[in-house]
Amino acid sequence: MATEQQHQLQQEQPQHEQQKQEEEAAAMLVAVTTCKYSNRVLLKTILKRDDGGVGLVGKRVLIGGWVKSSKEEIKDPVPPPPPPQAVDKESKVEISCVEIIQSRIPFFRSIINVLGGGNYHVREKLEKPAPRPPPPSIAFLQVSDGSCVATLQVHVASSIAPPCQLLPIGTCILVEGVLMQPSVPRKHVIELKVERILHIGTVEHDKYPLSKKKVPFEMLRDYSQFRPRTTTVASVVRISNALTFATHTFFQNHGFLYVQVPIITTTDCEGFSEKFQVTTLLGKADIKVKPNTRNDTDGVGPEVIKSAVKEKSKVIEELKRSESNKEALTVAVQDFHKTNELASQLEAREKSKPGTSLKADINFSEDFFARQTYLTVSGRLHLESHACALGNVYSVGPRFRADSTKRVAEMSMIDIEMAFSQLEDAMSCADDFFKFLCKWILDNCSEDLKFVSKRINKTCIAHLQSMISTTIEKISYADAVNSFKQVADNKFEKKLEWGDDLTADHLSYLAEEIYNKPVIIYNYPKEVKPFYARLNDDRKTVAAFDMVVPKAGTLISGSQNEERFDMLSSRIKELGLPREQYEWYLDLRRHGTVKHSGFSLGFDHMVLFATGLTDIRDVIPFPRSCGKANN
Repeated sequence: MATEQQHQLQQEQPQHEQQKQEEEAAAMLVAVTTCKYSNRVLLKTILKRDDGGVGLVGKRVLIGGWVKSSKEEIKDPVPPPPPPQAVDKESKVEISCVEIIQSRIPFFRSIINVLGGGNYHVREKLEKPAPRPPPPSIAFLQVSDGSCVATLQVHVASSIAPPCQLLPIGTCILVEGVLMQPSVPRKHVIELKVERILHIGTVEHDKYPLSKKKVPFEMLRDYSQFRPRTTTVASVVRISNALTFATHTFFQNHGFLYVQVPIITTTDCEGFSEKFQVTTLLGKADIKVKPNTRNDTDGVGPEVIKSAVKEKSKVIEELKRSESNKEALTVAVQDFHKTNELASQLEAREKSKPGTSLKADINFSEDFFARQTYLTVSGRLHLESHACALGNVYSVGPRFRADSTKRVAEMSMIDIEMAFSQLEDAMSCADDFFKFLCKWILDNCSEDLKFVSKRINKTCIAHLQSMISTTIEKISYADAVNSFKQVADNKFEKKLEWGDDLTADHLSYLAEEIYNKPVIIYNYPKEVKPFYARLNDDRKTVAAFDMVVPKAGTLISGSQNEERFDMLSSRIKELGLPREQYEWYLDLRRHGTVKHSGFSLGFDHMVLFATGLTDIRDVIPFPRSCGKANN
């Protein structure tokens, strides 16, 4: 009996080992599964393995990507022929005679040329020896396909393709070969030896803007079509992608429904925003265009403002020399800064106007929509209609502001609305959502974050980690104003009084200097927040909030929205807004009104915060700003 059991175990053991080998082989195949729609292997499936890809040595793969850097190595030259052996004297004489005859060939050719005329030049050209072929070489290419930070070293023999076609930075290749370990130890543990080339997308080296290894961000903004090919921007795009996925994951997990809101709207969603007009009538023959005599500053032109700046500068210099009235000097400096800022704004507006300032006399009833329409500045008002029917909803999309003082005119925003919720619920959701985004990036973008921390901001990983573990501080607007009374007067240009809007400098000071962590400021004066924010019992403040993060500024703004018809109607009238634009919005209060709240997160600002970059134009794929729209 024991013998039979031993025999059975001996039979099962090879079967078990074979099954294990098959599982390992299957795992390897899964690790380098080709793309279903392009039949190539993503480099991250090779390079992001725990062994760096060594376990795939000997495997044949098809990869495609773009050359990040390159070099050419000449193969060892063919050894020279051995020196001639010694010969006898007769042989020497015979060889010497041949050499003498050969040395006289040019002389004979000259005689033939004289006797035969000019036709010898043709024969001479034909007799010229063919140029020597270039010595064999190998092109070593660092190739990236955008799936990860790392690059794969690819080497191509000159017998397969001319190195001059492969070496320029930016060249696109699709190649097939065998993965192998480098013969000489290098920083790469695996490389691809190419056996077949299926495609070469050549580059005009002199005209390609990324031919240089290091190109400043300022220059890259003019070539947004090529920016993703840089390692930094590629990392930014992958982090942005992860944040988008995290957004949908968070809200879908919490029972929210995704809703697409319109880009074109008839409503000013905030009541006081700078909007882009949408029309199809400009340029048509029947449109009358007349000079615009109205000036944006009530008759005060840029030259008048510039002259005032000069005069105020002289006043400051005189006060500095006198050193008698420091208070007057402080006031004069503040006045100078304001005037200078106004001059800059006017100059920017003048530059943004195409040629002569003209005003079109447009009959909008003949327009495409038969009324005035705009690009939306927010999606929250339209989301309310779905929240008041479906509960909790969210949207992700572009929002537009025609404000020449802003760095960009188009930004991506995440808007949410929740029915049966109040201000505290919106603030709690904003806190949870922000922390979820930070954790998601840390868990899913470790390689890109390591690169970003090395090249851009060394503290970005630690900063994200601290956001997860920190308890957010919540203070009222009144408490925020009181806290600035303890700050030295020279810290800010103007002393903050109740009713003033908190500037970006004030908000950053709260988060970075006073509390050193994220801060939510709530219950703002009604004058500084949108008309739809719910009026509090004091009739002076509204249930609105801002979430401010150290080194990032305001990332989230939200509110509990006014559900009372009379109150909302009064606010629209008080602000002088065109009521006809908001009748559809008021209908939500007339029929089945409900308490509801929500917020907006600046998606591009979140990417900026995560990567540590300083200019929002560097995280937007195609940034649009005043005077800038290249493609």
